[in-house]
Amino acid sequence: MSDTITNFNPNAVGDASNTIYGLPFHTKNAKVVILPVPWEVTVSYSAGTANGPQAVYDASFQVDLFDPLIKDAWKMGIAMQAVDKKIKAQSRLLRKKAEIYIDAYIKAAGKKESATMRKTREEINAACRKLNEWVMNQSLAQLEKGKIAALLGGDHSTPLGLMQALASKHKSFGILQIDAHADLRDAYEGFEFSHASIMFNALKIPQVKQLVQLGIRDYCEDEFNIIQKDKRITTFFDRDIKQSQYKGESWEKICDRVISTLPKNVYLSFDIDGLDPKLCPNTGTPVPGGFEFEQIVFLLEKLVASKRTIIGFDINEIAPGKDEWDANVGARMLYKVANLCALSNK
Repeated sequence: MSDTITNFNPNAVGDASNTIYGLPFHTKNAKVVILPVPWEVTVSYSAGTANGPQAVYDASFQVDLFDPLIKDAWKMGIAMQAVDKKIKAQSRLLRKKAEIYIDAYIKAAGKKESATMRKTREEINAACRKLNEWVMNQSLAQLEKGKIAALLGGDHSTPLGLMQALASKHKSFGILQIDAHADLRDAYEGFEFSHASIMFNALKIPQVKQLVQLGIRDYCEDEFNIIQKDKRITTFFDRDIKQSQYKGESWEKICDRVISTLPKNVYLSFDIDGLDPKLCPNTGTPVPGGFEFEQIVFLLEKLVASKRTIIGFDINEIAPGKDEWDANVGARMLYKVANLCALSNK
């Protein structure tokens, strides 16, 4: 261990000259390497998630590093790659084109798209496909080095490449999706890699044997029908969870039921809007309902205690507002998840 790490004081004020959380690590010696993806081309309501990675990074220096569950948690090592300014610039450019397309798409109301619309749609789909390849290659580079690869969005379309990279390393795994939305739409608004289609696309990966959705409370009839028909999908709807609790079932028992549906290897996909909107008021598509921060921490601690391995994870849809609240919550959740992920990998 280098002198920089040996002499590091985890009780001091976060040092902005270090990496995320003020930790004395870099991508070469950290166990968990976070890939920031400032991309929000296909968002369908409010924008801002492309600013999420940098906002979380900036807010991270206010996070205390002590974790009562994990002794010297910070020593496991977390580092974040630099935010790619070219990707953010491309996202900004294509987002403007997508807004024009979506407006025309709504006005067309199911009629045949114009040649201009088709050209824009094809351009955006091609760019999203290229982004997926970039994410996959970036993730594979870390996995080859024995790192735990994590992704910080951006919108929820961004982690598909990470899932594909993990599929090349694992024969099978399940996805635990914490989310307000089912994200099972087929090419939503014409975009093949829409943020509303991430799980529809994830289920195309042969190694994904199980999708467990938690907290879903906003979905269309087509998505509901997919959930009913696809035996790989188990959905714990927010309404059902709440009603079970109203009738006296404990959150612990609900967590046990959720975990029992998961295989040994688990990929965690965490859309921040799975939380109560008071914790993420500026997220792209907030929905009433959702979880408290500690509910999710409790679930993930039980998941790790069950001897399951979190093989990778993403946290998405963090959109900063005029203050740091969303980023503050996101930074704290990211630290908890990264520590628990590393712990599950021993």
